[in-house]
Amino acid sequence: MTTPERTVLSVTGPEAASFLQGLVSNDVTRLKDGLVYAAMLTPQGKYRADFFLVPDGDGVLIDVATPLAADLLRALTMYKLRSKVEVAQTDRVVSRGTGPALDGAFADPRDPRMGWRAYDGRPDEAGVDWDALRVAACVPESGIELTPDTFLLEAGFERLNGVDFRKGCYVGQEVTARMKHKTELRKGLAVVTVTGSAPVGTEITAEGKAAGVLFTQSGGSGIAYLRFDRAKGEMTAGDARLTHP
Repeated sequence: MTTPERTVLSVTGPEAASFLQGLVSNDVTRLKDGLVYAAMLTPQGKYRADFFLVPDGDGVLIDVATPLAADLLRALTMYKLRSKVEVAQTDRVVSRGTGPALDGAFADPRDPRMGWRAYDGRPDEAGVDWDALRVAACVPESGIELTPDTFLLEAGFERLNGVDFRKGCYVGQEVTARMKHKTELRKGLAVVTVTGSAPVGTEITAEGKAAGVLFTQSGGSGIAYLRFDRAKGEMTAGDARLTHP
């Protein structure tokens, strides 16, 4: 069984790496070491898509959530201009599993608990509760915790090795850099303990005030977007009770 919710694009041509370097949040030269986790932002610094860049000979593959693939392909084609690159959708499939990367696979750079990814048609590892692993590692998912209103640093991209502050300019870089140099983030994703459950996207309140939003839940924990100044003591989200350590 493969992972059908992912689409793999390809960027080929003599300027493939330099083309992507000017668009994505991470340093493309890190492809020499394996997968690179990165995002494309709007000019206003907000999330447009997150993906893995995959070394593929002289080209680069892009492993992206299928609902975001068409827009990402359009954006890359628009930015191409006179760059000597070709951008296309492939028929590659994505598979994944836990533990160290097997031969021909790549370690997930976000967190060791997220295992490996491969692009050679092998089957997924069966029986893995990926939501449980994501919650434990506070790894956001495209279309759930990551939305068009997301800022990378609030989503933990620095901790997840998804942003580089020394690589130079890319679309949305100025906003991300300004947030980096604030004294501290006032909002962001965090793991909370959850008693009960609530639908993804349920508002969190603390002492009657809005304190955030609850997203993926598993095994008594959840990923929440919190206002840290209000996320104190016992909170509620629908019928669920939450605490933030």
